[in-house]
Amino acid sequence: MLYTVIAAASLLTGVLGHGFHDQKPMVPDNANWMTKHMAEEHHITDFDPSSFFTLHDFNGNGRWEADEMLRTYGLMDESNRDVPLSKRSEYQQRLLRLIDHNNDGFVSRNEFVAFVANGGELPDLGTGPGHHGDDEYEYEIHHWEKYHDENTRLEDLNHPEDIEHFRKHEQLEEAEERLAALDRMQIVPENIPAKFRRSS
Repeated sequence: MLYTVIAAASLLTGVLGHGFHDQKPMVPDNANWMTKHMAEEHHITDFDPSSFFTLHDFNGNGRWEADEMLRTYGLMDESNRDVPLSKRSEYQQRLLRLIDHNNDGFVSRNEFVAFVANGGELPDLGTGPGHHGDDEYEYEIHHWEKYHDENTRLEDLNHPEDIEHFRKHEQLEEAEERLAALDRMQIVPENIPAKFRRSS
């Protein structure tokens, strides 16, 4: 319970320190996937193809690689953990066929900007809005902003999403404590192969 209170307090501090995003902007139901993604995941409605590209060039090298395309669609998020590798590969190939005009296996900024300028849109692959932030970010924009605010008390953090979020914090803390205990040991018996252990 103490860990839950500490985790809740640190979350409140983190959220309040980070500041609040504006609530998710409203977009029409018939908006394309890119527009819905930007509204739900980034709370942005006014963007151009170049800024969309930059925002999703996660390693900043000026091109979208396979993992960045999959991450943009939320396929690295645990909500899509059941999507098989074959389906991920199919999605990747579909996106490359649409945008990668020089067939080098990557999407450059110029290719993406030209794709959109010629009327192209990123397709809805049916994988959701494209969760690609870390757990804290996703919790904040998809749950905290919807149900809580700066006046939320610890006892109000009782939704299933809150409980799961704090459970993850407790698991991380427990894992850190176990690792710290192992670091303090000069010899870790579990790391010694059985054939070299003394039998008692």
